[in-house]
Amino acid sequence: MNTMLCSVSGMQNKECKTQLKNALNKVQGVNEVGVNLQTGTVEVRYNEPATEIELKNCIEHTGFKIIYE
Repeated sequence: MNTMLCSVSGMQNKECKTQLKNALNKVQGVNEVGVNLQTGTVEVRYNEPATEIELKNCIEHTGFKIIYE
């Protein structure tokens, strides 16, 4: 199983958290999604056919921005 952890901006409340989790859970291969509003991080555990690029695109198409450091 693969794990992707990234910092995401734009998550202010539980509705944002739910929206992001629901979108990521629709990606085929996603097993578990963790969203932490306090740290602004998203952790996704996934298998194929899901890819990290696909997951990042899903996050950004849902209206959030990934913070690259």
